[in-house]
Amino acid sequence: MSSATSTALFACSRCFSRHPFEELSPGEQLCKECRGSFPVVKCTYCRSEFQQTSKSNTSSICKKCEANVKAYGKPTACEYCNIIAAFIGNKCQRCANSERKYGSAVTCEQCKQRCAFDRHDDSKKVDGKLLCWLCTQSLKRALARTKQHLSSVDKHKHRSHKSKHNHKEKRKSDSMKGNGNDLSMGDAPLEKKSKLNPLQGELDPNSSDHVVAMTQLKETIASLQKKVQQKEMELLSKDKLITELKAQHHNDTTDLRIEMKNKERLNETKFSLMNSKIQNLLKEVATLSKSAKRNNKNIKSLTNDNSGSGTDSPSTN
Repeated sequence: MSSATSTALFACSRCFSRHPFEELSPGEQLCKECRGSFPVVKCTYCRSEFQQTSKSNTSSICKKCEANVKAYGKPTACEYCNIIAAFIGNKCQRCANSERKYGSAVTCEQCKQRCAFDRHDDSKKVDGKLLCWLCTQSLKRALARTKQHLSSVDKHKHRSHKSKHNHKEKRKSDSMKGNGNDLSMGDAPLEKKSKLNPLQGELDPNSSDHVVAMTQLKETIASLQKKVQQKEMELLSKDKLITELKAQHHNDTTDLRIEMKNKERLNETKFSLMNSKIQNLLKEVATLSKSAKRNNKNIKSLTNDNSGSGTDSPSTN
């Protein structure tokens, strides 16, 4: 029986060509040609997986987010999940729909952020935990990889056990011919290769996990840059307010000084006018007192004259 007929073949989920299970990618079940031509990537904004359709278009933004960017501009970070996918308002479409269906957000048991939504259905939980969408997807991928790795290890163990059994039968048959040692030396590399195959199948250079890490770093950098820009804008606005207040204070102080100088001049002029009026009034008082004294002297002299002339007049018999 040939090796092609004994080895089970599985179909690629895109081109439907049949390959051994170890040659297909974990999760997506794509062959090497489809993985290299049309890889499955994660959207930079909504973080959902999508298949690239052409080799010329290598954008990491899905069609829905691309249309939203054209319609609403670049998104901001969601106030719940912190994914940069809030095109309208402060919430992404996923969190807004979940909040409308299931109520307010609760704390995720994995990332400890308030971005999970309780569906009140234990079947929707992953491993019995209430997780947010990002943690759910990550845990599902990890469980799928672990399950696939265990299944591949079991298959290889079964194959190695079967091959050992076949080799034992061959060795029994060949020992009669004297060729048992050569066959056993030739079987050792095959067994080593079969033991190394599960690890080779697990390490996939075209996996999209590194894209997730890069996307997280990009989002962190973008959020930090936005925070820095906001802080710089706040500092600029505060500096502008400080300069405006300083200018206003300078203008107020100059106006007050000018007003005080004007009032001092006005007071000086008024003081000089009052002094001049007082001097004039004092002069008038002095002249009036002098004239009054003169009038009193004249009146006294006249009265004295009148009294003297009355006593000197002769008497008649």
